[in-house]
Amino acid sequence: MFILSAPSGTGKTTLSKMLREEDKHIHTSISVTTRERRPEEQNGREYIFVTRDEFRQMVEMDEFLEYAEVFGNLYGTPKHFVEQKLALGEDVLFDIDWQGHRQIISTAREDVASVFLLPPSKDELAKRLINRHIDDEDSLFVDYRLKEADSEIMHWHEYDYVIINKYLDQSLAKLVSILRAERLKKERRTGLRCFIGSLVDHPVV
Repeated sequence: MFILSAPSGTGKTTLSKMLREEDKHIHTSISVTTRERRPEEQNGREYIFVTRDEFRQMVEMDEFLEYAEVFGNLYGTPKHFVEQKLALGEDVLFDIDWQGHRQIISTAREDVASVFLLPPSKDELAKRLINRHIDDEDSLFVDYRLKEADSEIMHWHEYDYVIINKYLDQSLAKLVSILRAERLKKERRTGLRCFIGSLVDHPVV
């Protein structure tokens, strides 16, 4: 499970898309949310959109790997998709906040590699938020999100890696390097013990 977290506007969504295009063995976990769907979004593509009552029912049925409330809306990661991909030996990419990160590592620390993305400066973060093509209602939250960014950034030390996202191509290269290195850790190499056993026991002809 490969977790990316960052303050809104840092470039997390863009980098997630670039990483998926670069590596075909990592798949994005699509979150369930109670947030209103934007005109350009499709249900089941960006998010799975549900009502607050439907979300609560999913919580009661233990269908989430993690869930949290962010900016007044509920977000959760469905268990089934993640478990299915991991069982096939594939990796799953999570675009979640520090709350979700805490929940996942509390139960599956050995299966997680996490990265926190930082903006190059507060001015650049403000510029990225303002330049976003978002609806009028969301634009009211720009100032609020800038204030929230400070509290989110304070959780950087809980992550395995930190990347300052100044240039997308450089940040992508770092993400790919981290992903490949994490896959090479001995505890993640499925079948390694059997291979070593056969290597040691195999007689030299």
